[in-house]
Amino acid sequence: MKAVVLEHFGGPEELHLSEVERPEPGPGQVRVHVRTAGVNPFDGKVRSGSMEAVFSTPLPAVLGSEVAGVVDAVGPDVTGVAVGDAVFGFADSGSYAEYALASSVAHKPEGLSWEHAVTLPVAGETTDRVLRLLNVRPGETLLVHGAAGGVGSVAVQVALAAGLRVIGTAGRDNQEHVAALGATPTTYGEGLVERVRALAPEGIDAVFDVAGKGALPDSIELRGGTDRIVTIADNAAGELGVVFTGGPQQRSAERLAELAGLAVEGRLRTTVAATFPLADAAEAHRISDAGHVRGKIVLTV
Repeated sequence: MKAVVLEHFGGPEELHLSEVERPEPGPGQVRVHVRTAGVNPFDGKVRSGSMEAVFSTPLPAVLGSEVAGVVDAVGPDVTGVAVGDAVFGFADSGSYAEYALASSVAHKPEGLSWEHAVTLPVAGETTDRVLRLLNVRPGETLLVHGAAGGVGSVAVQVALAAGLRVIGTAGRDNQEHVAALGATPTTYGEGLVERVRALAPEGIDAVFDVAGKGALPDSIELRGGTDRIVTIADNAAGELGVVFTGGPQQRSAERLAELAGLAVEGRLRTTVAATFPLADAAEAHRISDAGHVRGKIVLTV
């Protein structure tokens, strides 16, 4: 099969299309004929080698943790999913490929496109995990760094549905988008502490850093310490005493199905920033690395 292979850590140019052996499903796994694969900022950090200290990746590797497609083979002990089913979920093998293995998938509703289905797994699981770690409660104020991205936009909506007030940071071009999600928007960069204090004079109760763009020192100042700050993207967390969480850790097919239902009903909005064919994965990474992406970048197979 064709797959995008990473043989050396480095820039996007290290990603190249190659022929590799098609994987065979093991116990509890299905093999998915991939239609779409999600591109996450985390993938770029893995590709660059900057995550090796906290998330080691043996090379050569096929990246990608989100997949949507049609089941074409099932392993032993698989129940509830059959060959020919349209599914989406978490890839056990890299999803930047024509075929991928998966053990946590949900059926894709007809009203959910392949592109939008693949926006849900990482964003949903990451949001649920971080909000648990932050122990947020209704009525509290949550600061989300990177509120316009694929994970950030879902985090904003889930937090609002849980009764939180959300302040979301984003680039200037994404201020209206963040406001449309229901958050109070503000920009990154110099003066962030003063801007957030003006928006929330009563203080910030918790911080979710999706962006990893160096906002942790400001977040610590706003919180008066490192308590209730979690990042998924800034590998300076350890030296600053901030919790870093990588994942996904709790892959729930039931939660995937719930998120898909909310998306079909229009109660959870996801945005596809751009789509690229598999052969253009390097270009997809260049755009993702640049930041300020509105929504999820998707590879089509």
